[in-house]
Amino acid sequence: MEFFSPLYEKLESMWAGLVKLLPLIAIAAFTLLLTWLLARLFCSAFKATLEKSKLRKSLKELFITLLKSTVWTLGVLIAITIIFPSLTPAKLLTALGLGSVAVGLAFKDIFENFFAGILIMLRKPMRIGDYVQCEGIEGKVESISVRETYLRQTDDQLILVPNSFLFKNPVSILTDKALRRFEIIVGVAYGENVDQARSVIEQAFHEIAIIEKSKPIEVYAREFNSSSLDFTVRWWAASTPLDMHITRDQVVTSVKAALDNKNIEIPFPYRTLTFKEPLSIVNKKGE
Repeated sequence: MEFFSPLYEKLESMWAGLVKLLPLIAIAAFTLLLTWLLARLFCSAFKATLEKSKLRKSLKELFITLLKSTVWTLGVLIAITIIFPSLTPAKLLTALGLGSVAVGLAFKDIFENFFAGILIMLRKPMRIGDYVQCEGIEGKVESISVRETYLRQTDDQLILVPNSFLFKNPVSILTDKALRRFEIIVGVAYGENVDQARSVIEQAFHEIAIIEKSKPIEVYAREFNSSSLDFTVRWWAASTPLDMHITRDQVVTSVKAALDNKNIEIPFPYRTLTFKEPLSIVNKKGE
């Protein structure tokens, strides 16, 4: 028994210390409960106030998140001070300063995405509902949180993109404006009249109601291809990916019909084969 006596005394001392802390722990728990209630109350009131403003949804979510984080930080610090009265605010700030270095190194990517998310929300161009492209990733912005951005692809798949990825790389906002320009390449045979072919292609757009008529239809001779003279054809229409496919379908259909009606050839690729030695012609009988 003498061997276990120091251990018993140590456990007894720890138990006595825990009993003395129980009232303080209870007060700290009540403080955290009060913090939770205050966070909900403040955020609800702040959210109701923001609903009347014209701020973007992402900014509203950012302000609510920052308010909630501030209330919880203060509540946790007060609770720690209650349990450990010897910890003064100065000591807590010192501990947080030293600990933030280690935490920052351990959670570098998390904090990077957090601050990138804040900067993305503050940037005006990218909004909820926009279609964006970034390094081969494309989708509709459904939500912007402080850690990642939710992109919904046209096939209805959801992609979670780290905010730091969007912040560091160029982002194309396809629906920044209601209209954007599209283009296709149209090839005609070398034997056709260039001016006539250009005129027929331009007239084909008059039958397409979905394109934007206030913007110019552009048809430019592009290059001498291997079997055709190519034109760059440009038009303006609504900027969403679905509108792109719909207008492109109608443009290709109308241009093809217009060229066919005027008997203007859209050639197949031609290949000319040359041989080093003359070829002999053999008839069916092998002669």
